[in-house]
Amino acid sequence: MKGRLILIAAMFCAMPIFAQNMKSIFIAMPDSITPLLTKVNKEDCVDFLASDMKAEVKNRFDGTAEMKVLADDYTLVQTSSVGTLEMKLFPVNDSIKVVCMVTTVCASACDSEIHFYTSDWKEKLVVKEFLQKPGPESFYLPNDSLAEESVLVRKKADMHLMKASLAKDDASITFIYS
Repeated sequence: MKGRLILIAAMFCAMPIFAQNMKSIFIAMPDSITPLLTKVNKEDCVDFLASDMKAEVKNRFDGTAEMKVLADDYTLVQTSSVGTLEMKLFPVNDSIKVVCMVTTVCASACDSEIHFYTSDWKEKLVVKEFLQKPGPESFYLPNDSLAEESVLVRKKADMHLMKASLAKDDASITFIYS
């Protein structure tokens, strides 16, 4: 009987380890993935939002970071004056979810990086397995409707910056060509 109680207690203690909600995943995110935010920063942001306070903390470079949204499967953090971090949990099957993380930096134009991780941050997954990003041509009208000068200017572009945004309420990603 005593052995069963110990086993049941151990199972309940271990349950949060397997929790797949954004709060626990965000706090468990390694510093190597978000070098601007420490674990204490992340914990403070979550606690501030839970207390209906502004979730603003000092980042490692003495700038401010603010968690704007924290839902069960989504979060949005303004990591600096020019950077944002968005994360969304996408279900792979009934029991496994992957973390989609979009980091965006905006200066005169915005550019985003998209990464997929397991929910326990053990490995970086290949983006192409989960998402086919649109190419630059997807954002232009067909050539026959553009003036010849516009087509020539477009062909000279050597950088293709895209801003990606995750939807809070559904499993979609929006791309904006910068």
